[in-house]
Amino acid sequence: MLIRLDHSSPAPLGDQIAAAVRGAIGDGTVRPGDRLPAARALADSLGVNVHTVLRGYQRLREEGLIELRRGRGAVVAPGAMSPGRARLVGGVRDLITEARSLGLSDEEVLNLVRTGLAGA
Repeated sequence: MLIRLDHSSPAPLGDQIAAAVRGAIGDGTVRPGDRLPAARALADSLGVNVHTVLRGYQRLREEGLIELRRGRGAVVAPGAMSPGRARLVGGVRDLITEARSLGLSDEEVLNLVRTGLAGA
């Protein structure tokens, strides 16, 4: 799994790491049970702080995509969502990032989504 960061992007580096792993789950590059790189090793290879990697991993854990196990590291969760759902979660994150950059409130974003759903 290849992770590339765009240091000129307004997206936080931890979010970029999470998005890269989410994408790898989405395209089937990594599968349930696969181990992700150790946070320290990944941080060294990307030239970032280990806490940046851990923030990305924590986000994935909150989404139910990975499990963080002491002594075993980060592992793609056995019940990780389907590749399609992983892509959808990534799209939602992109929507949120874009909405924040435009200064939209949470309620405005929800209203946009509701309007889109009503028209679908």
